[in-house]
Amino acid sequence: MVNRRSYLKRLAAVTTVGTVGGLAGCSGEDEPEDAEQTEEEQTEEPPAEITWIMNPAQEEIDITVQYQPLFDYLEENADVKINGQPTASYSGTVQELRRSEGGDRVFADTSPGAVAQIPGEIDVTGMRIAYGAEKYFSLITTTADSDIEELADLEGEVIATAAPTSVSGTLFPLYMLSNAGLDIGNAPGGSPADFEIRASDHTTARKQMIEDDRIAAAATGAFSTAAHVPQEQFDAMSEDFVDISVEYDSAGEREPELQLLAVSDPIPRAPIVSNAAWDESLKGELRQLMIDAPQEAFEHESQELLAEELGVDPALLEKDESELTEAEQDSVELVEDHGLWFSGVAPASVEDYDPVSNLGQELGLEWSDL
Repeated sequence: MVNRRSYLKRLAAVTTVGTVGGLAGCSGEDEPEDAEQTEEEQTEEPPAEITWIMNPAQEEIDITVQYQPLFDYLEENADVKINGQPTASYSGTVQELRRSEGGDRVFADTSPGAVAQIPGEIDVTGMRIAYGAEKYFSLITTTADSDIEELADLEGEVIATAAPTSVSGTLFPLYMLSNAGLDIGNAPGGSPADFEIRASDHTTARKQMIEDDRIAAAATGAFSTAAHVPQEQFDAMSEDFVDISVEYDSAGEREPELQLLAVSDPIPRAPIVSNAAWDESLKGELRQLMIDAPQEAFEHESQELLAEELGVDPALLEKDESELTEAEQDSVELVEDHGLWFSGVAPASVEDYDPVSNLGQELGLEWSDL
């Protein structure tokens, strides 16, 4: 693919020699001085190297593949090279940001909780929005054949959650459980009093609940479990979810069916942040490129090429769901899940994440200690 940088390189390789009165090519006179360039003048400056720290959310997702459309867009429109640096956990992302120094060119996609944890060490580049929605939701679900009917029934049970500092996968669920009368103890830093937590990530939490009878419920972001919950359950429980959530349209499309126990209040969508100590006009240029980016900048060139990159037979994408084996359906879903989950970046500031900071106060958290 020819991008802006490769085009300029090709253009730089083509030189034209001017003529004087149309006779320079045949007069035997020396070429003009500007035709002779030193090696230093011919050397092109390399693109600026940008580190992009990548926050994990779902175990099976190769986040570098998922983010490639956005990286390609930035590289095509600015003289930069984006180097993705996945981390192993939410806290790992925060630690990498804490280690950033003044000259480090660093962006990161983070959980909303990172803004509350290290507000002085990061600048909020913007809020990732999904097809116009600036809010998302946390869900607590159980299996369709479970005896659990409400959150209070989870006393004494095991609940699978995402990482301890995940806003939608742990913190909002703890808040909902506390409001239901359960004693959350000193979680997430310690153990709850009335139930047990099994922390991992959003995908693993869902799978563990489905596959392990000892786990009574899963706390996840809606992006992990909403597709397993029939729409009528959301209709009965949360008008906000029906009106706001981009996951509502696909609710109930995946097997197995899950039973909805709780839906959170709307949560500010996750931010893209940068190293606050990085003071360079390039940072502002890249920020504006993200905010001005067309929707195509967040989309893979084609599902077929994406499938090939993931080692999935593209022909499976053309089959009707009823024709797919369970393994083939998993492969198709893997391709779908590698689509970048947001379709734009909206201007935002630290203040936009005050609801998350306030949640921490409600839970008695010391954000700086997490």
